[in-house]
Amino acid sequence: MHDGDIIKPKREKTAVRPQITVAAVVELEGQFLMVEEKVNGRTVYNQPAGHLEAGESLYAAVCREVLEETCLRFAPEFVVGLYQWRHWLRVAFGGRANLRPVKGRQLDDDIVAAHWLELKQIQRLPRRQLRSPLVIAVIEDYRRGQHHPLSCLRCLSEEKNCL
Repeated sequence: MHDGDIIKPKREKTAVRPQITVAAVVELEGQFLMVEEKVNGRTVYNQPAGHLEAGESLYAAVCREVLEETCLRFAPEFVVGLYQWRHWLRVAFGGRANLRPVKGRQLDDDIVAAHWLELKQIQRLPRRQLRSPLVIAVIEDYRRGQHHPLSCLRCLSEEKNCL
């Protein structure tokens, strides 16, 4: 250190606690399964997606979210990618859905409807009508063929249902 050097106090860093979410990309004949949902008084579009719950694997979470938001059963086949946006960490899965709605199920209260939309329809939506920039990023990566094996996720939980 030289005379005249300024010693700057160290800034304490605040640890971020990310919100972990899962999302499903389901494409059928050029159309993507999307949900129209109410968020803070706004109607927005998103993939079927939601938060990881305590004691739940990522695989189980995405299956549950698709069922709750579309009344369809989802079979994840691969991981599209991991996405960070602000304090959100999204794990996106690609796979197939059984197109027969589960009897007796109703959409979550905040879901207006489930839709099958072509990519062009999604791209034409004003950005404010998308839940977040994650929606388009995930679809773009999926369309580029970004498919990672489910084995890239290791569940070390003591619970039996990791996959």
